[in-house]
Amino acid sequence: MAKFGIGQAVPRTEDPRLLTGKGRYTDDVVLSGQAAGYILRSPFAHARIASIDVSAAIAAPGVIGVTTNADLAADGVGSIPVGFVPKNRGGWEMPKPARPALAAERVRHVGDPVALIVAETLDQARDAAEMIEVDYETLPVIVDTAGALADEAPRVWDLERGNLVFDWELGDAGSVDAAFAKAPRVVTVDLVNNRVLANPMEGRACLSAFDPESERFTLYVSSQGVHGIKNQLADDIFGLPPEKFHVMTTDVGGGFGMKIFMYPEYIATLHAARKFGRAVKWTADRSEGFVSDDHGRDNVTRAELALDDDGKMLAIRVDTIANLGAYLSTYGPLIPTLAGCQMLTGLYDIPAAYVHVRGVFTNTQPVDAYRGAGRPEAAFVVERIVDAAARQFGIPAPELRRRNYVPPEAMPYDTALGLTYDSGEFARNLDEALAQSGWESIDERRREAKARGKLRGIGLATYVEACGGGPDESARVEISRAGAVTLFIGTQTNGQGHETAYKQIIADYLGIEPEDVTVVQGDSDRIPTGRGTGGSRSIPVGGVAVVNASEKIVERAREQAAELLEAAAADIEVVHGRFTIAGTDRSITLTEIAKASSAETPFDETAAFAPPSNTFPNGAHVCEVEIDPDTGMVDVVNYTVVDDFGTVLNPLMVAGQVYGGIAQGLGQALHECTVYEPESGQLLSGSFMDYTMPRADDLPSIDFRYNEIPCATNPLGIKGAGEAGCIGAPPAAINAVIDALADYGVTHVDMPATPETVWRLIHGQRPRIAAE
Repeated sequence: MAKFGIGQAVPRTEDPRLLTGKGRYTDDVVLSGQAAGYILRSPFAHARIASIDVSAAIAAPGVIGVTTNADLAADGVGSIPVGFVPKNRGGWEMPKPARPALAAERVRHVGDPVALIVAETLDQARDAAEMIEVDYETLPVIVDTAGALADEAPRVWDLERGNLVFDWELGDAGSVDAAFAKAPRVVTVDLVNNRVLANPMEGRACLSAFDPESERFTLYVSSQGVHGIKNQLADDIFGLPPEKFHVMTTDVGGGFGMKIFMYPEYIATLHAARKFGRAVKWTADRSEGFVSDDHGRDNVTRAELALDDDGKMLAIRVDTIANLGAYLSTYGPLIPTLAGCQMLTGLYDIPAAYVHVRGVFTNTQPVDAYRGAGRPEAAFVVERIVDAAARQFGIPAPELRRRNYVPPEAMPYDTALGLTYDSGEFARNLDEALAQSGWESIDERRREAKARGKLRGIGLATYVEACGGGPDESARVEISRAGAVTLFIGTQTNGQGHETAYKQIIADYLGIEPEDVTVVQGDSDRIPTGRGTGGSRSIPVGGVAVVNASEKIVERAREQAAELLEAAAADIEVVHGRFTIAGTDRSITLTEIAKASSAETPFDETAAFAPPSNTFPNGAHVCEVEIDPDTGMVDVVNYTVVDDFGTVLNPLMVAGQVYGGIAQGLGQALHECTVYEPESGQLLSGSFMDYTMPRADDLPSIDFRYNEIPCATNPLGIKGAGEAGCIGAPPAAINAVIDALADYGVTHVDMPATPETVWRLIHGQRPRIAAE
């Protein structure tokens, strides 16, 4: 095994640069003569724009110009496209109303962009924004997810089917109905998957420029991939050849799905840069991020599970209403449909499944992918209803799961919703998590907690997710005569440690020291293609492309080594970049081969990898909580997770991904919630004073372990780890809270289980224990 190769716990090579303030984020980029951009946003959730008067703002000190939708329309600038269109029941076409960069005729949510002010300084742009006179005629508002389908609900758009965006189904309704008709046991749960915000450390930002000589745009943007943004700008928005756009992403301080998409500010500033002849920088402040970053989750679901008398699962039926906000974000319709719903059988051998999803418009910020993108929502449904079934029918929660897991010998296993699991030992993960968490001794800890006046509870959740699939990824590996290696790849690090991971792969295959490798990402000129980062596919897919390019180099180098060693190529053995004549001690390294070349770049190879299928990471989470009945405060006291990520590239980085994902999952389960006032559509949780992010002291020390069960659908055996923690944590935490409150007759808790929510549950019902 190479010292810095696959499987080694190598510290992240990018950390010293980032931790010492030498990172270069979008707001750090400065172009000659750049100006400041500021967005005037709607203070109303729904209103008709009767008129806009920008004359005073244009005349204000330092103002270079002001643009509105009329300017964009006059210059033929298009709207943000929709990237996925579900096939509706009945065959009717999903409506795709325009999402312009600046509002036209009506605003449809608080924070809807109305005008862009460009000035010499940001303060001047802000001051000028206050001089713009917008005559709003307010309209009725709908923000409630389920309420959006009511006949009397205000309409966000003037559409035939009201606020209904799509009506989608998956599975076999007939088989499910038949299974439920004969099932002796049925359990039903109604669930709310609360709306959340990504809130990355680095908010969204962009810097736009235009060169009139080449008629070419340049966009620096904090993103999860430059090529998707470039293609949308060229093909859908500006209607220009792709070569007219150069998109770059430097360091990124977190994305979590939210930075994949096209946003209005990118379009407006590019247009302004061309119109006014100045580079324009826009950087969101934190309050602006709350009303302009695409949100996540926001589903209302009824789930039903049919079982026989032995607890064998017969069928699952799920009905969901998904809030998409006021406009359709790039992948908004994908997330609550195909992205997550195929996971609604979980780890279980459920022979029949049917899913019905309706998407709705509301007067809220658009909703799109957030870490896990549909898979956390699915796991929450499955693991909450399985736990509810265990409690309702008196079967221990671990035992009910064991009875229904897909066994290893059944692999490959075709699920009722169209996926094929290739590998996994689900019961093994569960048993190890239970043993490590002290599941069997929880009663002792309950008694000890009760003596202190506290309530103790333990919760379990297992999960499987689909990731590492999708389209191909390409990688180019270049080696100079001096031995310097440069990797060009179209994925995009958002803080996950891609630089280190790719260096490890190259070190493993080419025997190159990590410090000799430079990783180039986020430049659409230097990298011709790329799929960006999303769905935990950068290393499972991009990493294999790096391997394939490296192997091409090895084969070319084998021929050159044979010449230099005066041997036949067939006699050359290669191990970690050292080329040895078989049966001898005569060898040469790849670096020495490169130095012996007369070419400046002796090796330059490009290769791709197209995954044949998804990978399926899986695992078991056990969460233990303690509740103060006087305050309702929930304290997570123990947390155990055992995952199967297939081959683990770097144990340190995998642990970091799991810890971060669990923190976000516990945040949603116990703290975070985006709240709009029903009457006005105002965002009530628009700052960190109102929106509770988990802090360090809210999180326990996490006991993380993993089993390496390589998958059959990836040459490296890697399954992906980026979203797992965020998937397993919410149901595990809520199951633990319900367990702690069981003596009070509590059988259901909606996320987030805040102190107020828990206190009301405790004091709103007469506890059974009082009567015993």
